[in-house]
Amino acid sequence: MEWLEVSTENCPVQRALDVVGEKWTLLILRDAVNGVRRFDGFHRHIGLSEAVLSDRLRKLTAAGVLEAVAYREPGRRSRNEYHLTRKGWDLWPVLVALSQWGERYAVDPESPGPVLDVTHTECGAPVHVTVQCSAEHTPLTPEGVTVRLGSGARRLS
Repeated sequence: MEWLEVSTENCPVQRALDVVGEKWTLLILRDAVNGVRRFDGFHRHIGLSEAVLSDRLRKLTAAGVLEAVAYREPGRRSRNEYHLTRKGWDLWPVLVALSQWGERYAVDPESPGPVLDVTHTECGAPVHVTVQCSAEHTPLTPEGVTVRLGSGARRLS
């Protein structure tokens, strides 16, 4: 069976995009990784409508990417903060990879240099996303890997 004969209904990329494949969702996750927790902070920083923000936060919470944690400031009603779950933090390498790709290929000529410097706390060296095998051979390129259909591949109907 060849790739073009495989049904994409069970594709993990498609399933992941169903959860996080929308621009505003990725920007919410970017801000959450960088410490934003409250609705007003997301709203102010990202600049999307309250309705869209509410919808995306609800979807990310339902998917288990964010957890709503109640808080209450004195004299005010109870509200939620949004904390990344383990599932949410597992998207961190994806966000770092997108950021690195953007710094390399979608450069803003008015703002040379990175928006965020991501460095290894222990040694101070820049962090780069790479692909490695389970034997820790790194970095790998597309030419250095073999891709075969897995046990979850189903033939197109």
